Amino acid sequence: MSLATSTTPFRIAVPDADLAAIRERVRAYDWSALPDAGGWSAGTDLAFMRDIAAYWLDGYDWRAEETKLNRFAQFKAKADGLDVHFIHVRGSAGPDGRKPLPLLLSHGWPGSFFEFLHIIEPLAHPERFGGDVADAFDVIVPSLPGYGFSGRPERPIGPRRIAVCFNALMTDVLGYDRYIAQGGDWGSSISGWLGYDHEACIGVHLNMVPALSPLMKPDSEEEKAYAQRMRTSMDAEAAYLRLQGTKPQTLAFGLMDSPVGVAAWIIEKFAAWSDLPRAADGSPDLLACYSRDQLLTNVMIYLVTKSFATAAWLYRGRLLESPNRLPAGRVETPTGVAAFPEPVYPPPPRSLAAKGYNLVRWTDMPRGGHFAALEEPDLLMGEIRAFARTLR
Repeated sequence: MSLATSTTPFRIAVPDADLAAIRERVRAYDWSALPDAGGWSAGTDLAFMRDIAAYWLDGYDWRAEETKLNRFAQFKAKADGLDVHFIHVRGSAGPDGRKPLPLLLSHGWPGSFFEFLHIIEPLAHPERFGGDVADAFDVIVPSLPGYGFSGRPERPIGPRRIAVCFNALMTDVLGYDRYIAQGGDWGSSISGWLGYDHEACIGVHLNMVPALSPLMKPDSEEEKAYAQRMRTSMDAEAAYLRLQGTKPQTLAFGLMDSPVGVAAWIIEKFAAWSDLPRAADGSPDLLACYSRDQLLTNVMIYLVTKSFATAAWLYRGRLLESPNRLPAGRVETPTGVAAFPEPVYPPPPRSLAAKGYNLVRWTDMPRGGHFAALEEPDLLMGEIRAFARTLR
């Protein structure tokens, strides 16, 4: 199989003027006008953001990060009418000449394709890292439409529409007749829709379990306790979701011209959703898990592509998309779940998830949070491989 003629090779090369403009706005940020409302308990910690901004100006090197982003072959293609940016790495052939299974990795918000960069080679070529070549995948990592280097949809679209686009990418553009879909956050919703709507998707692997099915109603005491925990969590943490789902345009006016604002908006979610060491007052130790370079590179992808506004559209698109839930109620495609103990969106009881998905594998993970590929890459890769072995 070869790449279809409709694909165009792509390489990231941000103009110097764009980088200079971002740096100037960071440098000009008026910290004196910003009081401290109470540290991390009130949102993004002021002292942490001042540290990030100082490093942004004096230590961060986008060109070095750009080189890392360009390590793997990237392409652009039109898939079902949407312009999609993606990485495509062919995996090692098995000892019997068997072709690797295609693996589609879908990110969410406020992440990017950058989340998966460091696991692409081990997934494609496990034998280079002490693994079994029989576990190799062809790895495809797209940027969601409206995110990063993908094109902007004309209007807000939801995860089911993106699933149509990604299935077209896998089948019409790349020519695969079967593949596995993996994801967390929005990637989990997209992967679920791929498994529900598209026969070429032979397996769904999730590191977050969205309640897509109307059958996922709590019955047992354990399930009811989980539902109450989620209501409490959403009361405390879901203001971003409601704002991005109802008034994303207003938010865009406020943040599109503020690199520091975008960074604070995104980094707060990494602080809240990751499985981090926390002080007695709940303050997270972000740098125990992420480097400043990692946090800033993810933010910079939103800034250099001017995609913060259209990325937030996905929440609006979900509300507008009809039907909003799986019409027949259950994803029958074989599904595996790596249940990471993330603090804001914890995994449901297996019994509740089984009402919405055909679970063939479920693993309660010992640690790790919302951004599993960055937080616990080895654990996530191990689960993806173990799940895929049931499908080969």
